[in-house]
Amino acid sequence: MSRKPKAESREPDSKPSTLDRAFALAFGLFLGLTIWKFGNPVILDEKILPPISFSEFLNDPWPTHCANWIFLPLAIIGAFLALKNKSHWRATKWLWLLPLLWFGWQMVSATQTIDATLTAMTLWQFFGCVACYFLGAFLFGTSRALNLLLIGILAAFAFCLVRAVDQRIFEFPQNRQMLMEGERENWINVPPEMFLQMKRDGVIISTNGMDVANPAMLRKFSTGRVMGALVYPNALAGIILLLLPIALTLAFTKKIRPVIRIILIALTCFLGGGALFWSGSKLGWLIAMALGGLCLFRFRWPVKLKVAALALILIFGLGIFAVRFHDYFSSGATSISARLDYWRAAVQTTENNPLLGSGPGTFQHPYAQIKSPDAEMARLAHNDYLEQFSDSGIPGGIFYASWIALVLATIGRRVWKNGDSISFAIFTGLLGWFIQGIGEFSLYIPALAWTAFTLLGCLLVLTTNPFDKKLATG
Repeated sequence: MSRKPKAESREPDSKPSTLDRAFALAFGLFLGLTIWKFGNPVILDEKILPPISFSEFLNDPWPTHCANWIFLPLAIIGAFLALKNKSHWRATKWLWLLPLLWFGWQMVSATQTIDATLTAMTLWQFFGCVACYFLGAFLFGTSRALNLLLIGILAAFAFCLVRAVDQRIFEFPQNRQMLMEGERENWINVPPEMFLQMKRDGVIISTNGMDVANPAMLRKFSTGRVMGALVYPNALAGIILLLLPIALTLAFTKKIRPVIRIILIALTCFLGGGALFWSGSKLGWLIAMALGGLCLFRFRWPVKLKVAALALILIFGLGIFAVRFHDYFSSGATSISARLDYWRAAVQTTENNPLLGSGPGTFQHPYAQIKSPDAEMARLAHNDYLEQFSDSGIPGGIFYASWIALVLATIGRRVWKNGDSISFAIFTGLLGWFIQGIGEFSLYIPALAWTAFTLLGCLLVLTTNPFDKKLATG
C-alpha cells in the first residue's frame, strides 16, 4: 500500500486579509506622522512645547511622548493580528532573541540609572524600536503589505524633502532678512504677538537692555543648512539615506507613462540630492557615495564599465565634497574633534560602569563631569553603538551591535543573490542608515528609528518568502 504523501509546509499567504491591509496602511500613515511631527530625540521631550494654536499644530514639532500614546494601541492591535494569523518566526532564532536580550538588558540597566526621567523616555523609544521590528516581521513581510506601508512613509518623506528645499530657497533667506530689518527698526515692523512668540522661542534675545536677533539664529539662516521636518540637518541626511533608495527605485520601476516617469525621477533626484547637499552632512555625503558605488556592482555591466562608473562617482563625489566643505576643514573641523571627545567620554563611562552603564539615555550626566574643559556640552554620544556601551554597559552594547550586524548580514546575503531591486533598495537604505549611526544619534529619534526598524523586520521576512521575490509595483 502506497504511503500518503506528506503535506508540504505552506508559506505565509502573499495576499493579506482586508484587516491586515488596513493595518499596514494605518501603520504606514503613523510612521509618516512620526516623520512629520516626531523628528526630535526623545530625551528633548520636555523642551518641546505642546502646540497651542492651529498654526503651531500644523507647523511645529509635537512632544515626543505623544507618539508613544498613538503607537501603543497600534502595537496592541498588531500583536492581536499576529496572534490571529498564527504568524511564525521564519529566521534564525538569534534574530528574535538578540533584540529581546538587548531590550531586557536596558530594563535591567534602568534599575540603576542616574536619571529616571531620561531613562523612562529612552525605554519607551527602545520599546518602539523592538516592537516595530517584530510588527514588520510578522505583519508586513509580503509585497502587498509593504506597498501599503510605504504609502504613508514616502508621502511624509516627500513632504520633508519639499520642506527642506523650501527652507534653503525661500524660508531661511526671508527669515534672516526679517530679523535683520526688525533689529534695525527696533521691531516696530513685527506684530506684537509674533514678537512675543519669537522671544519665547529664543529667536529674539535681550542684551544690555536691548532686544536683538539671536546671533545663533542668524548663523543658522545664513549657512543655509536645512533640516526639513527633523531636529537638525544630519537627521535629515539620515532619512534621505534610509528612504531615497526605495523612492528612486520605485520611480524607475513603477508601471507609469514614460513622461510621468521622467518627471518623477527628475523630481526625486532634485529633491533628494538637493536636500542632502544642503543639509551639509559630511558623513551623509560620504555614505551616499559608498552606497552609489555598491549599487553599481549590482548592474550586469562589463567589469571595465563598472570600474569607470565607480571612478566617476569618486571623482565627482569627492570633488563636490572638497568644494562644499572647504571652509569647514580650513576652520579646524570642529564637529569631528567634538565627536572624538564624546566618544572618549563614552569609552571612559563604560570603563567606570562596565556591567550596567549609567542608565539608558543618560550620557549627558557623566559627560558633563568628564568632558574636556573647552568642549561644548552634548546630551548624546553621537554614536548609537558606543552609547549602548556607555548607557547600559558591555552586555547592552554587545547585544545591540550583534543584533544589527547579524540581521544586516543575513538580509544582505539574500538580496545580493535574488535580483530583487526593491528589496535591494530597502536594504541599501537600511545599510546607509545603520552606518550613519556610527556618527549620529538616530536611534533616539522616533521618526528615524521606528521607520528603520519596521522596514528591517519587514525585509527580513520578505527576503525569505518565495512568493514575494518581486514587489508588485503596478
